[in-house]
Formats: sequence, structure tokens, C-alpha cells
Amino acid sequence: MAVLTIFALLMATDTLPAKKQNLIVKRFANGDAAVLRQYRIPVSNAIEAEWMEVSFQNQSAPDETGKLYLYPIDDAKYSLELYYLRHEDSDCDNAAVYVLRFMPAFFEQYPAETLTANQPFRFDEVTEMQFPICAQACSLLDQLKENSELPPLISSLQQSQVAIQLLKRALECITIPFTVCQVPACRFLVYESEREKIKEACRIIEKDLDQSYTIRELSRKVAINECYLKKGFKALTGKTVHEYRENLRISRAKELLQKGKTVTEVANILGFSSISHFSTAFKRVTGLKPCELLA
Repeated sequence: MAVLTIFALLMATDTLPAKKQNLIVKRFANGDAAVLRQYRIPVSNAIEAEWMEVSFQNQSAPDETGKLYLYPIDDAKYSLELYYLRHEDSDCDNAAVYVLRFMPAFFEQYPAETLTANQPFRFDEVTEMQFPICAQACSLLDQLKENSELPPLISSLQQSQVAIQLLKRALECITIPFTVCQVPACRFLVYESEREKIKEACRIIEKDLDQSYTIRELSRKVAINECYLKKGFKALTGKTVHEYRENLRISRAKELLQKGKTVTEVANILGFSSISHFSTAFKRVTGLKPCELLA
């Protein structure tokens, strides 16, 4: 993962002991993982936050997800933690882990009946729940670690607001039934806006069959994370981006050949680098050589 310039803008003091860092990371990974960097994010006395860059050694980073942990620590006193595992660039071996802790002082400002009414879990029991990370949450996490030139009090108020918005979004996501998403590993697809990005990528491929877009180029066109694009594309279409494009090209090639186009013409129209490349791809999909279809 590239070193972000934002590192220098975050507070790096009072980092967590290595043992506690490892316990946090193990909430997401079964294998070996290493914390490369860890920074505390100043919020308030009632809310703590930190951010870590994590390397998952000898394995790809687990799927992006959020987790909520609630701990009743005394009568009407609660501590709640939010954990986010997020891929922040195309390197799927590394990830960022965000941690937000809402201390008992945070919940003391709300009446007891407000905390216990119509919640997706009980406040008087230890709770662990998982929720998807949506585009809104990603934007809020970015805001959380941005450096601020504001006076300390205004900056603290702003960070507190972001943290509360993240808690609000997590609670809203937990109430959404995950059965809407066909593939558990791609729970971000529960949101229509995220599914629409994958569908738009399909439309771009269908429109420009002669163009060989890279994953990076395609992800930028539809404004989605590269890892999300690959996983979401497979979940919705049952194919990788390459397989999807190749099947469409070969289907179109069959139509053109049946209309009397030559093998050379079809290869050129569909953007194949050579007749040999076209013939190999055609046989891989159809089991036939292009000339056999002509015959």
C-alpha cells in the first residue's frame, strides 16, 4: 500500500501496545497479519478513534466489512466499539482498520428509554454484529482521518459529528436484512447505488467491445474501488470482467461471421490484436474455429 501523505497529518502518539493491536486485527483475520502503522485520531473524551494500516501476510486481505461490539459495563453504563476493515487502493494484500470507541460518557447523555427502544440488539447484553461498509461510510471514514486547520474545539466538534454519523449509519445497516444480497462476501451490493455501478461497468463493456479496459480504468469510469468492482462483477454476472467481455465479443463475432464477414474483418472490428488471438479465444468459448463456423 502506498504511503499516504495524510500519515504525517495524524497524531502518532500513544499508539496501542502490539498485543492489543493484534487482538484488533484478529477480529478480521484468521491468519498472520501485521500492523504497519497506527495513529490515534483526536475526537473527544467520550469518543476515541484510531486508524491502522495492516498487512495480511501470505494471504489476501479479508473482505471489507464492519463490526459492532457492545459491552454493558455497569447498570445503565455501556461501551460500544465499531471496527471497519477497508481496502483503500488496488493492493488487496493490505487494508486499513478503523476503530471507534463510544465510552460510557457518550451514552449518559441519552435517556435510558431512548437507548433500549426499537434497537436491533439489547443494550443489557454483550453483543457482536456485522454490517456492510457503504459508500457513505467510506466517505465518513475519509473525513475522520483528514487533518483540520480549525481551532481545537471546532475540530473536536466536527470529528464528533463524523463519528456519530458513522454510528448512525452502522445501526441503520444492521437493520437491513442481508438476505437481499445474493453473495455474503459482497454485502455492499445490498445498496442499489453500488449495484448500479457494476451494471454501468457492464454497459461500458457492451458498448465498447473493441476496447480492452483494465480493471483500474473501468473502476475509475464508474467510481468504485477496484476490489469492489472485481468482487461485485463476479457476484452479479457470475463471470470475471475478462470472461464477461470475452463472451460478449465471441457472441458478436458469431453474428458477424454468419452475416458473411471474414475472419480478418471480425478480428479487426472486435479489437483482437491478431487473427491468431481471435481464433484461440473463439475456440476456447465455442469449441470451434472461426473458419468452421463459416463453413
